[in-house]
Amino acid sequence: MTDHESTVRVDKWLWATRVFKTRTLAIESCKAGKVKVADLKAKPSREVAPGDIVTVRKDGMNQTLKVVAIAEKRVGAKTVAEYLKDLTPEEDYAAAREHRKAMPKFSRSSTTPRPTRKERQAWEEFFAKENE
Repeated sequence: MTDHESTVRVDKWLWATRVFKTRTLAIESCKAGKVKVADLKAKPSREVAPGDIVTVRKDGMNQTLKVVAIAEKRVGAKTVAEYLKDLTPEEDYAAAREHRKAMPKFSRSSTTPRPTRKERQAWEEFFAKENE
């Protein structure tokens, strides 16, 4: 196996191992600096190999993942464990769950009508002036 075959782009690996739903989301996270490989910000084209540690800032928490194997195509949910090892402490997951529970839930009741286009534009104009 050559060196090229034992590496893959980090955005492709994150998508293939189902860390992100789409490859575009993986690319955007890399560009936003939310993905690190060996504690260095990773561009989407950064190559990862087995043994690398990837840190992903997602859903308000840092996930630490170890690359176990290379995946270029999206794998089934049951086989994800063959490609990565989650090193994230359980306390981080518990803290994220508690944070989500504490967040207010915004939902519109079924009896409240949606705002019309004219009302929405008026609100946007009002808040734009307020923020100036």
